[in-house]
Amino acid sequence: MKKKAVLALEDGAIFEGTAFGALGEAAGEVVFNTSMLGYQEILTNPSYAGLILAMSYPHIGNCGVNSEDYESRGAFLEGLVVREYSRLYSNWRAEGSLEEFLINFGIVGIENIDTRALTRHIRDKGSMKAVLSSADLNHKNLMEKTKKSAGLVGRDLVKDVTVEKPYIWWETKKVMRFNVVALDFGITRGILRCLESIGCKVMVMPASTSAKEILSLRPDGIVLSSGPGDPTSLNYAVETVENLLGNRLIFGIGLGHLLLALATDLKIGKMRVGHFGSYPVRNLETDQIEITTQSHGFVVEAESSPKVKSKTAETIESKSGRVEVTHLNLHDGTIEGLRFLDTPALSVQFYPKVRPSVPGGKTAFDGFVELMEKHA
Repeated sequence: MKKKAVLALEDGAIFEGTAFGALGEAAGEVVFNTSMLGYQEILTNPSYAGLILAMSYPHIGNCGVNSEDYESRGAFLEGLVVREYSRLYSNWRAEGSLEEFLINFGIVGIENIDTRALTRHIRDKGSMKAVLSSADLNHKNLMEKTKKSAGLVGRDLVKDVTVEKPYIWWETKKVMRFNVVALDFGITRGILRCLESIGCKVMVMPASTSAKEILSLRPDGIVLSSGPGDPTSLNYAVETVENLLGNRLIFGIGLGHLLLALATDLKIGKMRVGHFGSYPVRNLETDQIEITTQSHGFVVEAESSPKVKSKTAETIESKSGRVEVTHLNLHDGTIEGLRFLDTPALSVQFYPKVRPSVPGGKTAFDGFVELMEKHA
């Protein structure tokens, strides 16, 4: 007999369904992802730590899972919400089912939920705290637990996902043009493979590594990786970035983009509805549109933020001099990319691609390589 489960939202909304995956209870901020493919890569992305993830696409699990497609060493999200879990999976690379994966990593799941109604609710009301439980089905109890849960603001989730010891990422063993240090705030294997494909031998280091230790390696560039949670809670990381600025080229991705902004006294704010999934972004340098993958609930705020329809990049003043806004989100006009004009640094809020979306286009990785060549 299938066990019941309940998803209780902070605003009083209740969604009843059926438990799958690990049994128990999980608390986190509930967000939605509209992606149709790649659920395994999403579930193993450390940026989802602290979140209860609702997949709006109705059928999840039909490809099973396999360890080769993990984006990290495991899964860090709190819970998973789906419309229909496919118990039958078919893929020649599959090593097991999605439910086995969730049980293995202790992730509570719920199915038979109208995830599109849930998505509309979050879109209209905003992201909020929630509790997902198959252990306690009492609505009143769950609402009390939801109100008392931690949420995301002020929490350092990076400490739960960062690597414990440094390691070298160098799969191909080919001779590389650049030596790069990547600070692991929740880095994905996709980012590491992209860096290797552009000629980087990467030393991955814990998030708490000091600037002195990083600079002692004399890298050609430093990557501040993507990751989960509230960037304003990472004072130690911001201090490290402040000490690195001006001494080595810095490239921020995702959370790294936000930490770079904080280190230069730009304002960071929590989004009403975060970006999780695919989003169109305008490259203000080329006036081209890029379809990007994103996973973040915080954003750079600036009074001088240009409008979505702007075709030319505008600048913001920061502690490190002039900063050019290079990318804007087409849905809400939020800042998606920065280039520092008076110090060697650039950043994007999304996961950049190695190859441009359009012929003759330019990616953030191209900009990183150009700056490494310039400052070599």
